Amino acid sequence: MKFNFLTRRSILSVYFSLGIITQTQAQSQKLDVIDSLHCNYSSCITNGTHDISWKEIVIPTSLIGISALYVESGWLKKQRESVQDVLSAKGSNKTKVDDYIQYAPMVAAYGLELFKIKPKHSFKERTITLAMSYATMAIVVRTMKIAFNEKRPDSNAKNSFPSGHTATAFMGAQFLYEEYKEISPWIGYAGYAIATTTGYLRIYNNRHYFNDVIAGACLGILSTKFAYWLYPKIFRKSKCNKNLYKVETIPFYSEYGAGISLALQF
Repeated sequence: MKFNFLTRRSILSVYFSLGIITQTQAQSQKLDVIDSLHCNYSSCITNGTHDISWKEIVIPTSLIGISALYVESGWLKKQRESVQDVLSAKGSNKTKVDDYIQYAPMVAAYGLELFKIKPKHSFKERTITLAMSYATMAIVVRTMKIAFNEKRPDSNAKNSFPSGHTATAFMGAQFLYEEYKEISPWIGYAGYAIATTTGYLRIYNNRHYFNDVIAGACLGILSTKFAYWLYPKIFRKSKCNKNLYKVETIPFYSEYGAGISLALQF
């Protein structure tokens, strides 16, 4: 099949959208580095793990809304079909790899501890947060599948939008990132790479359209961010409540003397 202009533009939009999702997380990491310049490790009690910025909500939510338009608009559906013809195997050479690697990032969040790479939270805190993330993701994905009633590209099953496999994979990738970003953000980026591969394979196997995958990715990330934000508010006696404020120490010097200024953020 020949690529026309609209098809190429639609394909590029898939990678551009997934790039925005990853870039949002990278920008958050940069802010954490900037914060660390104003306080040492012992006085800096939080790195924003339990906070949600407007950018982390607006961008994924907007992408979900745009992805939903491909379900309702006839013209956008035609463009989606063109992309599907290019990216999918059209029912042949299917693989079941995506059924398994969707869980890889969340498994890694526990497995890395076996190699003495310590995560941010305890086993109990991680498990409860992960359960909250999964429950949020599963409820929202299931509700949207019923509401949109979109037919899958390879069958008459009307549960295509959004992609549950992709949502699970990105939920786990965000979970991995939150636990290990202080050690190395590249651990989280590896999780995003696996999640992106899962999303692509859902298209390749002709189980989902690209807009299903983008919406699923955004829902997975938002579910995990929501769980981390909610956890210390439900479990007020947990150590995570210490993460709700930050003490900064900034030394200063002038012709009148020297000293240290203190700032409490909560």
